[in-house]
Amino acid sequence: MDLRDPGWLFLLLLIPVIAVWLKLRGKRRKIPVRFPNLEIFKGTGGGFAARWRYLSTGLRWIALILIVIALARPQKISQEKEVHTEGIDIMLALDISTSMLAEDFKPKNRLEAAKLVGSEFVQGRSSDQIGLVVFAGQSFTQCPLTLDYALLQQLLEKVKIELVTGGAIEDGTAIGMAIANGVNRLRNSKAKSRILILLTDGQNNRGEIDPQTAAAAARALGIRIYTIGVGTEGFAPYPMRDSWGNIIYQQMKVDIDEELLGKIADQTGGKYFRATDAQALRQVYQEIDRLEKSKIRVHQFRQREELFGKYLALALILLSLEALLCATRLRTLP
Repeated sequence: MDLRDPGWLFLLLLIPVIAVWLKLRGKRRKIPVRFPNLEIFKGTGGGFAARWRYLSTGLRWIALILIVIALARPQKISQEKEVHTEGIDIMLALDISTSMLAEDFKPKNRLEAAKLVGSEFVQGRSSDQIGLVVFAGQSFTQCPLTLDYALLQQLLEKVKIELVTGGAIEDGTAIGMAIANGVNRLRNSKAKSRILILLTDGQNNRGEIDPQTAAAAARALGIRIYTIGVGTEGFAPYPMRDSWGNIIYQQMKVDIDEELLGKIADQTGGKYFRATDAQALRQVYQEIDRLEKSKIRVHQFRQREELFGKYLALALILLSLEALLCATRLRTLP
């Protein structure tokens, strides 16, 4: 509830002053009535008027307060919001080559860190369609563009390197194929902004499509590409199985084609990032999140309903009741 003219409420401060003034005035104006004998009043007790003699005064003061509130114009406000969003369509391209098993990222390896941070990125969006492509020696779509973030996160969690080693797709790093796959998923999008986030830890060594050719196609379609190179500097521990099936580690050189990734990003109006640990990767996604915000326009409507009539009607009812009681059951001598 809102008050249109709240200044009238200052009149309420006068009510205690008026009450005190009337009390003092009433004491000075007491009119004595003579009776020859008071014996007739003994044992009569207090009747209705005696017990409820302050009721009429209370009704009068409550009515006065209600009148002051009515003067302040109380109003009931109904608010409605109409929200228009211009979402961004985003494709995530995740490298699942065996080199992503290198354990230089916590809590486990590069892939698990990328999945965790990618899931956090998805959870932070609200009105954007997001999809997922994965790639090694080839590329395929793990999840098309969707607003069902729970489903996307489930499919992201199911991504395993074992799919590669098990023969589903050949090992390697087909960056050009990953870009082409993601661009193909975005090309029919009606969103005003379309982006591809490509995460890899290696160099392009597989696929029939050159990365810069795929980037040129993305640029022609107005799709920005953000590239992320993941891996520490120098060497990283890489798990292998020996001839007895035991897991052993060897140091693998971190070999990211940063020049190529930078060119792809520059060519499409995006940006290249390097992440050397999980926290740095999280900061990269936060930076992309800041750069690519959905536009939200909010139109707010307010409707007012006048309530002063209800307060005024109640005040008149109380005054009428007070007048009726004073003329009947609460009638007093002059």
